[in-house]
Amino acid sequence: MRRQLFIALLSLTLSCIGWASAQTVTVFAASSLGDAFSELADRFEAQSPGRNLVLNFAGSSTLATQLLQGARADVFASADEVQMQRLVAENLVANGPHPFAGNRLTILVPEDSELTDASELAAPGLLLVLAGPEVPAGRYARQLLELLDRRWGGGFATAVLANLVSNEPNVRQAAAKVALGEADAAIVYRTDARGLERVRTVTPPDAEAIAIRYPIARLSEAPEPELAAAFIAFVQSPEGLAVLARHGFAAP
Repeated sequence: MRRQLFIALLSLTLSCIGWASAQTVTVFAASSLGDAFSELADRFEAQSPGRNLVLNFAGSSTLATQLLQGARADVFASADEVQMQRLVAENLVANGPHPFAGNRLTILVPEDSELTDASELAAPGLLLVLAGPEVPAGRYARQLLELLDRRWGGGFATAVLANLVSNEPNVRQAAAKVALGEADAAIVYRTDARGLERVRTVTPPDAEAIAIRYPIARLSEAPEPELAAAFIAFVQSPEGLAVLARHGFAAP
């Protein structure tokens, strides 16, 4: 009986020690990184027993605002440099930022849509959704429209934006509107079209001219700075880059 009690107490003590020694790193990441970072987190945790990752996905502008308002996190991965520089300007970045991935824009439409060319985005009555202009994907989309306006003229960008029926808080929600049949088209990252059903993509001209780079950085008030640095190194490792490539991201 005493032996069983001793073993039980020992197990409980070891369990408590393990719980107390567990480390948690909080990562704020752009919504478009959702699938890739979820896999990266699983792999990182599997290779680092006792280390846990908490992932918070949202539009980069939303995440940056939360951090500027006092939210605590260890790592920030943004879909553009603009939102990262908001934190740099306030001395909230301790190390970095480091570009780690690239992306491209595409036009997402329902699979039965008759739209086959980017010029058709200006057709009267088309229901267009974009991420909001403060969101990286929304800013990139509007840059693309400006380039296409120079290509085609005739007020193309103005005509397209006249069809805008919704500004979404992040690119994933813009893509979801099309997948759910609530919109005729959206301009999203090509990675966001992966895995969606009942949709297809139309590649717009000049998309390659929009330089989309994702930076990652350790934050100056990171509760777990060493673990944060370890995760950032893992993201940029050959294994991490292979995961990103499998999810459709390009080199930065």
